[in-house]
Amino acid sequence: MANWIVRHGAMRFLGEFDPEQQPYARGDDVVVRTERGHEVGHVLCPAEPRAMQMLTEPTNGRIVRRMSDHDRQERDRLDELERVELETCDRFVRQRNLQMDLVDVEHLFGGERVVFYFLAEKRVDFRELVKDLAREYQTRIEMRQIGVRDEAKLLADYGDCGKPVCCNTHMTVMPPVSMRMAKLQKSTLDPSKISGRCGRLKCCLRFEQDVYEEHQAELPPVGSRVVTPKGQGRVLAQEVLAKKVLIEFEDGRRLPVTAAEILTRLK
Repeated sequence: MANWIVRHGAMRFLGEFDPEQQPYARGDDVVVRTERGHEVGHVLCPAEPRAMQMLTEPTNGRIVRRMSDHDRQERDRLDELERVELETCDRFVRQRNLQMDLVDVEHLFGGERVVFYFLAEKRVDFRELVKDLAREYQTRIEMRQIGVRDEAKLLADYGDCGKPVCCNTHMTVMPPVSMRMAKLQKSTLDPSKISGRCGRLKCCLRFEQDVYEEHQAELPPVGSRVVTPKGQGRVLAQEVLAKKVLIEFEDGRRLPVTAAEILTRLK
């Protein structure tokens, strides 16, 4: 029986899971067993070689069962419990005057551990905090320091495009994004308009960068001289997606020219 790729955990881990003997289908909500413990998962697709190649650091485990009505009730109970656990942890943090901001909490479905996610500018000695929480809840406690992009992955809902934020849906790795990408794509350089919910440059700039670089490679660089059916001239600007350049000809004309019209590039 073929394995499945399953999304699980608050951080949307992706991995290959053995269904044992029971058949499953895409879209099934399931209970899985991972190295962390028992978790709620969502079946995405068969774990075919091509699909597995798209995963970075995939997890693995077994699908225990399809979620039942009782399992869903238990998940709802844990959601309520997580709110109490977050408030309790915040109280301990303030009592110990720790320089950290709690972001979210994840109570594993099987109760094997409770994971607290937090932001901090520096390393935090949370050993006594873990002891406080372990005494309170009598289970394994894990503290995970995350960045602002991970905070958005946990808490953000919709982006400026009106769709669910990518980091909260299909993304497993946060790609590097730079202002150079925004400039190439001629996006506004206003930080408030090209920043995502995390406050960093939008990941969609990275998604489109490969297309821009591919198109730009077909165009002569700004400042180069070219020969076209309309004459010789110097490239003033590029319109990357349109595959056009603005050329200033020797007679002073400035006209847009497509990449296909450029006969020769002069040094």
